[in-house]
Amino acid sequence: MSTIFFITHPEVVIDPATPVPRWHLSDVGIAKMRAFAAAPSMRDIRTIWASTETKAIEGAGILAAAHGLPVAVHPGLDENDRSATGFLPPDEFQRVADQFFAHPDESVRGWERAVDAQQRVVAAFEAIIAAPAAGDIAIVAHGGVGTLLYCHLAGLAISRQHDQPAQGHYWSYALTSRSLLHAWRSIVAD
Repeated sequence: MSTIFFITHPEVVIDPATPVPRWHLSDVGIAKMRAFAAAPSMRDIRTIWASTETKAIEGAGILAAAHGLPVAVHPGLDENDRSATGFLPPDEFQRVADQFFAHPDESVRGWERAVDAQQRVVAAFEAIIAAPAAGDIAIVAHGGVGTLLYCHLAGLAISRQHDQPAQGHYWSYALTSRSLLHAWRSIVAD
């Protein structure tokens, strides 16, 4: 049975002068991904996907290096488009993210609508699992779209109550039964 692991990148270097999609993993984030790459749950990974964002590619690259695998990139895995606001201070970001999830049919401050981001990430996920793959699949992406995909797969309404507690979490999905195996877990607790 193949398992899909949807993994969110861990901590990043926050740089308000750099577009958010180009942010890099921090030293702490790199260390967490290295430890997770060696976790027993990752031993059967044979395919690795990432969004086009730097932090996801770096996280996927760490996982790939540990297993001698390449990284494939899919733009449908990118985080919800927040370019209308760019960097927001943490408290303001949290308030806008709350609105993003609370009003999925609306564009909040010019952000991509949650329903559109969900449709995009679901299409990417379906394309990835439709391709032949031996072994488990890791997808390294982002918390927002990971939550939207989780809600879709679980048959839940879009809600932030299903969001990851912090960066650097993952959930698993059984490809054979097409069912979720568990909700968000920390990559450092594996």
